[in-house]
Amino acid sequence: MNKTYNVAVLVGSLRQASINRKLALALAELAPPSLQLKIVEIGELALYNEDIDQDNPPTAYNDFRSQLQAADALLFVTPEYNRSVPGVLKNAIDVGSRPYGKSAFSGKPGAVLSASPGAIGGFAANHHLRQSMVFLDVHMMQQPEAYLGGAGSFFEEDGRLGDGIRPFLQKFIDAYAAWVARHI
Repeated sequence: MNKTYNVAVLVGSLRQASINRKLALALAELAPPSLQLKIVEIGELALYNEDIDQDNPPTAYNDFRSQLQAADALLFVTPEYNRSVPGVLKNAIDVGSRPYGKSAFSGKPGAVLSASPGAIGGFAANHHLRQSMVFLDVHMMQQPEAYLGGAGSFFEEDGRLGDGIRPFLQKFIDAYAAWVARHI
């Protein structure tokens, strides 16, 4: 019997037409049947504040945490802002990791793909995110590493994924499927 794993996908850009959102959707299409990828939206999360997270946390916090807890695995697809992860993604990580001792991330297999129109493909964001995930006990896939530079050229004018990047994305999502199966 083949198991299907639910994957919470966190996209570090809020733009509907962002390259990283398009890549997340492309990965969902390329994913083998063992993975069911679903983008978990992070744009409605108030900045993390322990004062509002006490007795009656915001509904958005609770909904977000519930979606993470229901997921078997995590996939981060993010650009790089100022040599780090975008603030909205860092905030989502803070919300999901609280209250202390009840992190919704803990023990799950994960992976990160960073993409940028620039040459280094979000290398710093990718590694900063990995540091946070190690602390949060997420078992991050190490290979293949995915720092995708020149990401503005990955899609055709009609929005379809280009043939040039497709083989790498297929390799990445297939390796991730094997990683998830091994770590659950």
